[in-house]
Amino acid sequence: MMATLIGHLGATLLDFIWQGALIACVAGIGMVALRKRRPQARYALACLALLACLAWPVADLLARLHAPALVDGTAGLALRAGTGALYALVPLHWPQAHPGAIVLAWASCTCAMALRMLAGLWWIARAARSPCGDAAWQARITSMAGRFGIRRTVRLRVVDDIASPVTAGWLRPVVLLPASLLTGMPPELLEALLAHELGHVKRADYVVNLLQNVIETLLFYHPAVWWLSRCIRIERERIADDLAAQHVGAHRLARALSELEKRQFSHHDLALAANGGELMFRITRLLRPAPQGLNWKAALPVLGLTAALIAGCAQVAPAPPASVTSAATPAVVQFASCPAPVYPDQSLRDRDTGTVALDLLVGADGTVRDSRVNRSSGHLPLDEAARLAIAKCSFKPAMENGRAVQSWVPVAYLWTLQ
Repeated sequence: MMATLIGHLGATLLDFIWQGALIACVAGIGMVALRKRRPQARYALACLALLACLAWPVADLLARLHAPALVDGTAGLALRAGTGALYALVPLHWPQAHPGAIVLAWASCTCAMALRMLAGLWWIARAARSPCGDAAWQARITSMAGRFGIRRTVRLRVVDDIASPVTAGWLRPVVLLPASLLTGMPPELLEALLAHELGHVKRADYVVNLLQNVIETLLFYHPAVWWLSRCIRIERERIADDLAAQHVGAHRLARALSELEKRQFSHHDLALAANGGELMFRITRLLRPAPQGLNWKAALPVLGLTAALIAGCAQVAPAPPASVTSAATPAVVQFASCPAPVYPDQSLRDRDTGTVALDLLVGADGTVRDSRVNRSSGHLPLDEAARLAIAKCSFKPAMENGRAVQSWVPVAYLWTLQ
């Protein structure tokens, strides 16, 4: 069962390459269409697109796990055709033939990023437990929170090792205020920065930001996830700016951001900082509001990346063994000709499962001339049964310069029990 899960998970991770590219392409078109609308519209679109990046592979994996695989001791082929939960014999690229390596690399990087995220949460929790340090500013932020319509108690904590206010927490929100700003910034400008943070608290942005980090951790390998997450953060900061400007004035907030821009600061992704999201653009936007123009230069990398990913996923020709010359058109199996192999009795009794990677030598007449096990399932009876059964399949031979040629075709066979 573990081999089955690894195979399905590896295939799901590979499928998300084209799925994420498609989501990014649709979201990019939508962001362009909404460029003159309020930031709330673009924020909602980017959030929905990022959620789709999580929901699609999850639904895909569940469909694979619940698809009928084996009944009455027969075997099914591991790779799906298209997006449905179908099992079919298809040529394999190296990643498809080695799902274990794909899953191991993904799990290792995911664990490393998860540890980084947990370290950030620990740092925030430790800072939130520190003493307030300034009762006057605590009273002021409590009064401001009341004017924002925030019923929860907003705690204020003074921290030494940051240079910009950050917000964390949902049920018990806390604003971390840099000690350097408390002593070095005029009170009216510092109040404007705190108004921006209260905008995040009012909208419960911390929850969305935390979910972003989870999705980034799970799907770190896809550029579309990072692009959508960046769009969310940019629009989120603009929305918080608009809320703060309603209470303290746009010019006052712009002056506060300008003062902040002069200082060196660090950015904590797990918290919501006033310095996030194109600081100079935000200042200009507050002082001279105008519809967002169409920036084709910024869109070109995204469109180019999307086209490259889709084109790469569209390549279905197998990578042949090093000793074989590749054909212009690879051999294709005739599915109806493949008999259903029977589970070896001993393997059924022992409930053995696994994936067999095979290389088939397909002749110019479409018959299998030779076969060999490239990667064993770990059980010799399963390897031999798969090799003998698939060798009986008929193929449409590979074509080169308009004539049929002999070629090697890599395939994989999944033995599993239902």
